[in-house]
Amino acid sequence: MVKRILIIDDEVYFARLVKMNLESGVGFKVEIALKGYEGIKTAAKFRPHLVLLDLLMPDMNGLQVLEELRKDKKISRTPVIILSAKGDDATRKEVLGNKVDLFVTKPISAEGLRERIVKVLKNSRKSRKRSRRRS
Repeated sequence: MVKRILIIDDEVYFARLVKMNLESGVGFKVEIALKGYEGIKTAAKFRPHLVLLDLLMPDMNGLQVLEELRKDKKISRTPVIILSAKGDDATRKEVLGNKVDLFVTKPISAEGLRERIVKVLKNSRKSRKRSRRRS
């Protein structure tokens, strides 16, 4: 099964480069949204297996987008990786306090990002299996 990744990032060249690397290197199906509101709508339709979410965007910041994504029951448990050029301790602490799966600072190599995505997807799959067993 091909995993679907949604990139929500206002840096169009970065988003396209990541899309190209993920689709050719690993074979993911990738969609891009360049604004927060667009990302929320795209997530509801596309139903991604994972969201790569920029922290700093002009219309909504990544944490506001995350809050909206968590309200939608169909995608509320979708793993989210926050990407940001802002990597200070205060930002890291704020982001990780909002139930994201991973915080990654830019720049990051294509290989490094792919590795982190694969790891988060594996961990997500394991946690869903555990929660089904408990039910």
